[in-house]
Amino acid sequence: MKFQFPLQKASWIKRYKRFMVDLSLADGEVLTVHNANTGSMKNCYVVGGDAWYWHSHNEKRKYPHSLELVQTPSGHVACINTARPNYLVREAIENGVVSELQDYRVLNTEVRYGHEKSRIDILLTGGEQAIYVEVKNTTLLEAMKGDAPNAEGSFVDGIGYFPDSVSARASKHLRELMLMVEEGHRGVIFFCVNHSGIKQVRPADHIDPLYGQLLREAAHKGVEILAYRSHINEHEIYLKERIDVILN
Repeated sequence: MKFQFPLQKASWIKRYKRFMVDLSLADGEVLTVHNANTGSMKNCYVVGGDAWYWHSHNEKRKYPHSLELVQTPSGHVACINTARPNYLVREAIENGVVSELQDYRVLNTEVRYGHEKSRIDILLTGGEQAIYVEVKNTTLLEAMKGDAPNAEGSFVDGIGYFPDSVSARASKHLRELMLMVEEGHRGVIFFCVNHSGIKQVRPADHIDPLYGQLLREAAHKGVEILAYRSHINEHEIYLKERIDVILN
């Protein structure tokens, strides 16, 4: 997808109140922009680093500008707009990029399902089996020293993790997908990797060990696990290629 509004470049100052980020413009002006990402955004930004934002031209918004891309501590670029992943995955499926998810005739989004009052991100029907797809935005690149994350390690291995904070909601989705598989459907966890430095994805056992345990259990019970990496620049973002998910 091409960005609807042109991205403008600034420098990161600080994040606060979860939804607010202050940026420094080239002329020294401080601009407060809306941040759609309510997560931890761990390792996604650096004070003084580049940040790209856009103007919505919506006069009803208190803060008409929105944050889109950030320079990470590793020098890469991440898209932190959490409104993007579901759209990117849908676009990639419809364009035939995701070869694993082509057995369908109808694509719906935000459909209620399961026993825990969930909504599936994408539901594909009309093929041999209904396909329930949960999309997970993945932007955490950890520095590695040996086989473990370490602040003194290196980012060059490109190891990305999910989640970036403890997530009861993400664990709930794994339980729901396991139930769908038990009922004879396909269940898919789809890691949408919106970080230019991530080359593989692993469960973040050091952050949320329960999620890692459930992800391995889900894989054992037949839930499919996919990860696709985005191509990102100042004009567009789209899912480009599949990367590995490492569970051991």
